[in-house]
Amino acid sequence: MCDKIIIKERITVKYEKYWTIDIFEGENSGLVVAEIELKKEKEKFSLPPWVTKEVSNDPRYYNVNLINNPFSKWVN
Repeated sequence: MCDKIIIKERITVKYEKYWTIDIFEGENSGLVVAEIELKKEKEKFSLPPWVTKEVSNDPRYYNVNLINNPFSKWVN
């Protein structure tokens, strides 16, 4: 059993389409991740002005990795 957990608040925001926003707390405090669900892989959408970086293919942002290597310990 894992005694480490991810603490986050999840909200939904509409910007042309619906975005799921995860606001992390605890050891991942300061990290905010936005996700959009598309119907097709090539579906067109506009990025909201508050999206600053594409991280879909960066495994550091996966929840399983945030448990073992929290955002607060990353070296920028």
